Amino acid sequence: MALNRFLDLSPDVNNAMQIGSPVVALESTIISHGLPSPTNLELARQLEQIVRDDGATPATIGISKGRIKVGMSDVEISNFAERVQGNDNPVEKISRRDLATAIALGKNGSTTVAATMICAQLAGIRVFATGGIGGVHRGAESSMDISADLLELAQTRVCVVCAGPKAILDIPRTMEVLETHGVPVLGYGTSDLPAFYSRNCGLKVDQELADAAQAAAILRTRDTLDLAGGELIVNPIPEADALTPGEIDGWIEKALQAASAGGIQGKDITPYLLDQMANLSSGRTIKANLALIKNNVRVAVKIAISYTHQRSNSLGTA
Repeated sequence: MALNRFLDLSPDVNNAMQIGSPVVALESTIISHGLPSPTNLELARQLEQIVRDDGATPATIGISKGRIKVGMSDVEISNFAERVQGNDNPVEKISRRDLATAIALGKNGSTTVAATMICAQLAGIRVFATGGIGGVHRGAESSMDISADLLELAQTRVCVVCAGPKAILDIPRTMEVLETHGVPVLGYGTSDLPAFYSRNCGLKVDQELADAAQAAAILRTRDTLDLAGGELIVNPIPEADALTPGEIDGWIEKALQAASAGGIQGKDITPYLLDQMANLSSGRTIKANLALIKNNVRVAVKIAISYTHQRSNSLGTA
């Protein structure tokens, strides 16, 4: 297809796609904008290793010199990680709005949830693991700050495994937008909606899933029905690593006040708030973030393997 002219698959990813073995997409924004150095590089390598150890092929996605890299090399990942050290090869944060511009102008860019979904779909990857999704920001009734992640879930057929909406968001309004746009919110082993650092925010998911096979069956059915959009599978942070909503809300309030005083807004707001919360919590939010994304990756691999097996069995009996 014409879009392949912008797409570079790593040898491992290309081979996996050719033979029909499971692949899990990973984003690159967490490397360049989500975590401090050297934790960001360490995590990127750990996530890829988890995918391999659990039986799938990792595909870390980013934009390098205007090329969509599906399965970034270790050198490319290291370059993205160094972005926080102020190197002279800037890595911009890329969402749907920025994708064509970054490619056309030969830029470097880390992909958000929305952009990673687009690139994963171009490559034919069905399952993507991340930390948490963006959504409706607090105060959006006046700022109109709503993440592109929500509309991407409504139109791009990629399953996103996460620990729920980021805790800094207006979660009830985020859920309303997802419902309006027909995005199913499915709880992996839970009927409660997790909120990133905490296992429960007081809201319910649309459907609890017993296991990866049920999740894969929903993906396969959506494919067969040719429905636009993806699935949001929410996976609670491990109980030992969870933080309480009460203490999280206190840190968020202080971080929001600092952002307002500093005039921080737009795509800079999320990384700023996460950085402020890391400082306010003495690093506890970073520890929780690392635990939840590793947990999400393990679940995503299970779903990708089950999806691949179900698809293979379906083709074999066709």
